[in-house]
Amino acid sequence: MFLLGPVGPQELLIILLIVVIIFGARKLPDLGKSLGEGIKNFKSSIGGKDKEKDKDKEQGAPPDNKPHNPQG
Repeated sequence: MFLLGPVGPQELLIILLIVVIIFGARKLPDLGKSLGEGIKNFKSSIGGKDKEKDKDKEQGAPPDNKPHNPQG
């Protein structure tokens, strides 16, 4: 549903120019740093949930200490 077509290099330059005008050149490094930290926190929170699930699986199943005897 691209009404205006794909975004090319000219459009990206115009968007970058508008961002510089709105935020100013001095705030762009802070804005980039904040954006990077947000992405880093998002990735770590997603990774943390996976680690918690693995930890729960390990704790939920008690180890089988019985020796394996196929004859009964």
